[in-house]
Amino acid sequence: MSLDPYLLAKWLHILSSTVLFGTGIGTAFQMVWAMRGGRVETVHSAASGVVVADWLFTLPAGVVQPVTGLWLAYLAGYGLAEPWLVAAYLLYLLAFACWLPVVRLQIRIRDLAAEALRTGAPLPPDLHRAYRRWFLLGWPAFFALVGVFWLMIAKALPV
Repeated sequence: MSLDPYLLAKWLHILSSTVLFGTGIGTAFQMVWAMRGGRVETVHSAASGVVVADWLFTLPAGVVQPVTGLWLAYLAGYGLAEPWLVAAYLLYLLAFACWLPVVRLQIRIRDLAAEALRTGAPLPPDLHRAYRRWFLLGWPAFFALVGVFWLMIAKALPV
């Protein structure tokens, strides 16, 4: 019994989109919840977990997404320059452009919290500034991926 390449590509694409979006929502919630409490130990723990989750889940799923998306488009006979696909590429690139500095910021948050934990100091102002930037960058990435989901289902641009 052989597996249909289209079904395999679709399964991998749906699975990786679920991991990508779910990890993003889950880690964002954990970081926001930790920052609300303001406890150095909690912020350090949450930020450390967020950094690990990005490397273990977000990055691989983020690579699988465009590969399987292009594979699906090819197998379904879509031209790669279809307007809805171009819109999806642009939205995905926007999410990626937001994610790159977010990775750097959450590493900084983790490291600043580790230093505060080590020295017994409160969370420093630099950490709060990094968190605010991290938080703000999450919104365009979130809405961009929601838009990509819509385009994957509708396969058309709104009129």
